[in-house]
Amino acid sequence: MNNIFNFSISTGKREEFINITHLLNRAVKDSGIQNGMAVVYCPHTTAGITINENADPDVVYDILKILDRAFPAKGDYRHYEGNSHAHAKASCIGSSCSIIISDGKPLLGTWQGVYFCEFDGPRSRKVCISCIGTS
Repeated sequence: MNNIFNFSISTGKREEFINITHLLNRAVKDSGIQNGMAVVYCPHTTAGITINENADPDVVYDILKILDRAFPAKGDYRHYEGNSHAHAKASCIGSSCSIIISDGKPLLGTWQGVYFCEFDGPRSRKVCISCIGTS
């Protein structure tokens, strides 16, 4: 059984992490999959998907600061749109993550959440979640 769910997200800042764990939970529940995999995918080149701590918002703040130091907005970039730093951050973070589904629920750690990572906002974005397995 394979189910694909598409969600729209409006980002409000130039750079931000948006907790989308609730979208994953909804997709898994609506899919009826009891055991399998969920893939969370971002079809954008200046945004990404990651799993990280969702208990302390300072973790997201720190990650954004670290990425800004590694890929500053101003640099010796050639891309004419002026958002090369956003492309580099998205490539570093990645465009998807996979989560095991067990007993009808995503198998995330106690402190883990799934985040949509905006690096070139604000924008209207999409997230696709595919649930594969047995019901």
